[in-house]
Amino acid sequence: MLKNFADIFKVPELRKKILFTLLIIIAYRIGAVLPIPGINAEALKSFFAVQSNGLLGFFDMFSGGALNRMSIFSMGIMPYINSSIIMSLMQGAHIIPYLDRLGRDGEHGRKKLTQITRYGMVLLSAFQSFGWIMMIIRIPSPSRIPVVVDPSWSWIILAGSTLVAGSVLIMWLGEQVTERGIGNGISLIIFAGIVERLPHAVLSIVKLIQMEEISVILALMLAIIVIIVLVLVVWIETAQRKIPIHYAKKMIGRKMYGGQTSFLPIKVDQSGVIAVIFAVSVLSAPLTLAQFTPEWTIWGFPIARKITEWLSATNSVIYSLVYAFIIIFFYYFNNSISFDPKDLADNMKKSGGFIPGIRPGEPTSVYIQKVLERVTLVGALFVACIAVLPDYLKSALGAPFFFGGTLLLIVVGVSLDTAGQIESHLIMRHYEGFIKDGRVRRRWFKVK
Repeated sequence: MLKNFADIFKVPELRKKILFTLLIIIAYRIGAVLPIPGINAEALKSFFAVQSNGLLGFFDMFSGGALNRMSIFSMGIMPYINSSIIMSLMQGAHIIPYLDRLGRDGEHGRKKLTQITRYGMVLLSAFQSFGWIMMIIRIPSPSRIPVVVDPSWSWIILAGSTLVAGSVLIMWLGEQVTERGIGNGISLIIFAGIVERLPHAVLSIVKLIQMEEISVILALMLAIIVIIVLVLVVWIETAQRKIPIHYAKKMIGRKMYGGQTSFLPIKVDQSGVIAVIFAVSVLSAPLTLAQFTPEWTIWGFPIARKITEWLSATNSVIYSLVYAFIIIFFYYFNNSISFDPKDLADNMKKSGGFIPGIRPGEPTSVYIQKVLERVTLVGALFVACIAVLPDYLKSALGAPFFFGGTLLLIVVGVSLDTAGQIESHLIMRHYEGFIKDGRVRRRWFKVK
């Protein structure tokens, strides 16, 4: 195993990519601890100590602790993800014909769509930054000390422009990792923010055990829950459904071609961590809007205050149902725009391939669509349960830190994706992968 890891640094190109990725992550972590001036750090920390098990605590974990420090990277990568969601929804729903034309325009169109997404990210970042600033100005800390020392308009403009610039810089860092490093840059930045908090969480558990505030049995139960969820996440991330494909024999010149059998693999977790990250981003929108209309009521019912309360309790029924529904929706939406059964069936027909017992053409497309829908349903329900249920168990056991199924889904998904890319580079250079048999093992999942 150690020899296989050492082989990573024997490939010059791979070594440069990994070192560049690590350098970008270090730069991101440095920015995450640089605070904006004019913030009472102690008051802000005391506020987040109360909100540690709510949605704000989850966002703080998502940003790697940048939010509770009010650093220049407090907004994180969320504005860029929200902009990507809006662009994907508009393209998938065919709302704007211009975007559809760009989507069919090859590399030039892709660059234009990326540019529009960036502009949208700047606008959303300004909107979310202003909402967050208004929130910390209004809310006092538990000790009734204002979080902002001097909430003047000059400070608001300075803080808002700093947060927007920080989000743009994070987006640029992520794109640099994707182009010149290893793995998906945006996902790795989120991954780095989550993993950075794990040692602190473990140390806090140890200290609480030493202070006898929690028992050793409770700590072991929490560890068992995390291990079980981790195993289940790895299980679903590596599961696939194989559709057998046969190729008819055909004579070309004097040689016989075809007659082979292969498989069409469909991952159970086809969308990876995208659906989970999208769901978290969508949940942040109502919380931001509520800060602009804190006194908004309908027939005397305090809508804005109730939205804040519902989203601040991650173990509430309403929060869980909304969160699970958004995950399932984006699961189906992402699969519908990334997997086209009709094109796949047409390509199989052109190359002489067919599924045993299914006629080529339209029947093949219908069959693949049915299999995809069933596999997607299994994956979506599984991921929604993994994302929601650990929060209830953690709340019932009194866990002192926020680390549920959602974060495990992201950590495992990003880890497997990055490991797969590293192995691909090793195998291309005739090295054995650092995972047994030189590849990330996939398990086959049977759905009729």
